[in-house]
Amino acid sequence: MIRAYKFLIRPTVGQEQQLAAMLRDHCTLYNAALQERRDAYRHASKTTVRYGQQSAQLKDIRALDPDQARWSFSSQQTTLRRLDKAFAAFFRRVKTGEKPGYPRFRSHKRFDTVEFPKDGDGCRWDSTPHDPVTRVRLQGVGHVRVHQHRPVIGTVKTISVKREGRRWYVILTADQAQPEPLQPTGSAVGIDMGIVNFLADSNGEFVPNPRHGAKAAAALERAQQALSRCKRGSKRRRKVVETVARLHRKVRHQRLDHAHKTALDLVRDHDFIAHEDLKIRSMSKAPAPKPDPDRPGNFLPNGAAAKAGLNRSIADAGWGVFLAILTAKAECAGREVMAVDPRNTSRRCPACGHTAKENRPTQEKFHCVSCGHSAHADTVGAINVLRAGLVRREARPA
Repeated sequence: MIRAYKFLIRPTVGQEQQLAAMLRDHCTLYNAALQERRDAYRHASKTTVRYGQQSAQLKDIRALDPDQARWSFSSQQTTLRRLDKAFAAFFRRVKTGEKPGYPRFRSHKRFDTVEFPKDGDGCRWDSTPHDPVTRVRLQGVGHVRVHQHRPVIGTVKTISVKREGRRWYVILTADQAQPEPLQPTGSAVGIDMGIVNFLADSNGEFVPNPRHGAKAAAALERAQQALSRCKRGSKRRRKVVETVARLHRKVRHQRLDHAHKTALDLVRDHDFIAHEDLKIRSMSKAPAPKPDPDRPGNFLPNGAAAKAGLNRSIADAGWGVFLAILTAKAECAGREVMAVDPRNTSRRCPACGHTAKENRPTQEKFHCVSCGHSAHADTVGAINVLRAGLVRREARPA
């Protein structure tokens, strides 16, 4: 199996300048390749330029441009493949009738990643094994110190360098053997995702919603207001941009940390985990406008302000990130995760099976109008999710 590792690197001042130059030159190569494809297609001949043709030109480009020649040939090929994948995705969206999104030129400020496709080809992980400090060697940059906070298991396949604000990271993919599954616990659980509580399980327990985005909203608002007052290109604007990015990065890291810890607890304690098959993108759509039939050109209230607040809460909870992490951890641990249809899970009584909208008089309260069963609505939803998951698992063909 393939696993990714991400480590902070601590380049010297000179190495940091070389890393920035590497990103800038790869960005230039990317934009030049995009320009060539555009010009060729706009020609009367409608010529199509492909990756193989552009890769074959690299040798001549490096001979004419010393700036390009100092970087790894293979990493430059990967940058051209990156453009080729962007065009492949563009044509796929055209065929399926989606919004095409033609590949765009990249600013050197937004071109933040360079990938080396093979360890030992223009890069070397743990390049100084005699040194107690781990270092990665990058062609044109040198041996860069790595803050390796955990061991790398398996054979390193690819190495990428990424810039995030003022920080630099190295990202490895390692091919490793399938880990030993965890010991069976004999436990199965259903979970119901929410806003007030991050999740509720079928055992009646709750994981509170940390609301990292909401807690940082005031600081972000101040920083973004300061950004709007800055003159473009000024030194002050660059500093405020870094502040905004740092605040967003902190919220993202907090959200990931919470998702990893919550998923790990579930995977350790349960053999089978059922969750709702949430269509998060559809759930967070803005409501359609409601034209006023009596006043042409005017619109009736459609609850857009309230829906915008709900959408922010859904995004802040990070359900999609959590479910992806949960699935990955369960696969490594030999656990089973199953998504079930969420319809009526919070309206169906777990005691008698009666399903009605009136069973849920409030957001938190569940009271069955048929048998009188009362419980927390999220717990009821989790119980029904677990039952549906178990039924679906039993119905699968052997």
